[in-house]
Amino acid sequence: MRKATLRTRAFDPANYLESDADIAAYLDAVLEENDPALLAAALGDIARAKGMSQLARDTGLSRESLYKGLSGERVPSAETLMKVIRGLGFKLTVSPS
Repeated sequence: MRKATLRTRAFDPANYLESDADIAAYLDAVLEENDPALLAAALGDIARAKGMSQLARDTGLSRESLYKGLSGERVPSAETLMKVIRGLGFKLTVSPS
C-alpha cells in the first residue's frame, strides 16, 4: 500500500490581509507583543499585501531596502518605521494600557 504525500505551503499573513480593518487588527495584535523585529516583519507582510512597489514610491525608499528592513531579521530605524506606517495609510495612536 502506498502512503499519500501531504504537501503544505508556508503560512503567509499577507494572503489574509484583505481590508484596512484586517490590517489594523493585525497591527494591534503585533504591537501587544512589544517586539520591534516582529513589528518590522508585520509591516513587511502588510507591504506585500498592499504592494511593495507602491510603498517604495510613497515612502521614497527603495524596494530592496524595504524588503531588507521589513524582513524581521533586523530592526529598522524609527524613521523608516514611521515612513512605512504613513506610506501604508495608517497612523499610530497611544492609549492608556
